[in-house]
Amino acid sequence: MTWTNQAWQTIQPLYQEILDMPFIHELKNGTLPLAKFQFYMQQDARYLEHYGRVLAYMGSKCTDNDQALDFFDFGKNALIVERALHESYFTQFGITKDSVTADLEPVCHHYVHFLKSTAAFDPLEVALAAVLPCFVIYKEVGDYIISTQTRADNPYKNWIDTYSGPEFGIGVQKALGYVNAAAERTTDAIRKQMLDAYVTASRMEFKFWDAAYNKTTW
Repeated sequence: MTWTNQAWQTIQPLYQEILDMPFIHELKNGTLPLAKFQFYMQQDARYLEHYGRVLAYMGSKCTDNDQALDFFDFGKNALIVERALHESYFTQFGITKDSVTADLEPVCHHYVHFLKSTAAFDPLEVALAAVLPCFVIYKEVGDYIISTQTRADNPYKNWIDTYSGPEFGIGVQKALGYVNAAAERTTDAIRKQMLDAYVTASRMEFKFWDAAYNKTTW
């Protein structure tokens, strides 16, 4: 069994909690209150600014040129492609640019600083594991929603289509491959650190949606 499959099995109880949380349930049904989705998009835009830079920084640390280029592309996608999705929602849902430049609220702040500190101070293998849940969990949630939704006119259709789409899936598979390769080459001690980082980031994904639903601020 690959390292990423083992890590995914480890967080199955948490992933089930994610699927059961009100934010995901109401997003799937198209009943999520607009104010909660606006809060989520505002914070997610800020998160992606930092996430994209973390991915690009990790690319600079990769010794394999193909891996480095892929992580530069992952960072670019976070900063440009997904930001374009946000901008379409900003227009559709009346989100202003001023609100997007607001401070990071506590959960977003915690998450991005966890990723930054891991990328800066821990081995590259650990940083690779830390950024992976944002790939995998979003893809799994997107696929879950697209396969179980019953509303054709869901106002959050663009979000759902993005994370259940084949283009995002290609990036996820590349990221999984790089993490598995890193895990195979490293030590048991580093693999333990990788799992700890993976689990922590997965918890932060849950906390991020929970904070949006409850509009958690400082």
